[in-house]
Amino acid sequence: MVDGKRSALILGASGLVGGLCLRRILASACYEQVTAVVRRPLEVESEKLAQRVVNFDRLEQELRDIRADDVFCCLGSTMKKAGSQEAFSRVDYAYPAAAARAMKRNGSSHFLLVSALGASEKSLFFYNRVKGKAERAVLEEDFPFVTIFRPSLLLGERHESRFLEGVGVKAAAWLSPVMQGPLRKYAGLEANKLACRMVREAEQALTSSRSSVLTLESDSLQRSL
Repeated sequence: MVDGKRSALILGASGLVGGLCLRRILASACYEQVTAVVRRPLEVESEKLAQRVVNFDRLEQELRDIRADDVFCCLGSTMKKAGSQEAFSRVDYAYPAAAARAMKRNGSSHFLLVSALGASEKSLFFYNRVKGKAERAVLEEDFPFVTIFRPSLLLGERHESRFLEGVGVKAAAWLSPVMQGPLRKYAGLEANKLACRMVREAEQALTSSRSSVLTLESDSLQRSL
């Protein structure tokens, strides 16, 4: 920290949640410096923002000289976009794990990870097993604070077209009013709510009495604001 101000690192800033999260971090009075690790430059300008174009397959080495108090990991893909289970696992598990190893060595105090509803290494579903592995990899680094977010289907305007996901988003929006009680956690979640909660958890972690590890399920994220 510099003069009581915090610094942040964000991975996945070109995505739906990451882009919204970046905007909120840049607008927060708590942060003096923000580093976005990207494959290609973002069309975002701010005196607070430093963009680092990296090779994600060498992420641990690429991050070796970056310092940040809070790490926002919003990386994520789909099987269709990734093209194979191996490629999907690389984006959704290997990259977050590499970031966690590097930033723990660099002295980061809080790692905030976007996971998924149903994440578990014991899941019958490949997607959820990968997300569970990513959670374990982050927890193993023993950061002073870890916050894991497990959203359901995220609602919001994406840059790229995902046909099947788009159908799911429309269905989720239509069904949301009837998804109450035990079904609430399966209701679609506005991506902006998730981004707001991520930044709020980072801002408040040092001043609240929360536990060092906090896992937030989708139904609690619905009540974020």
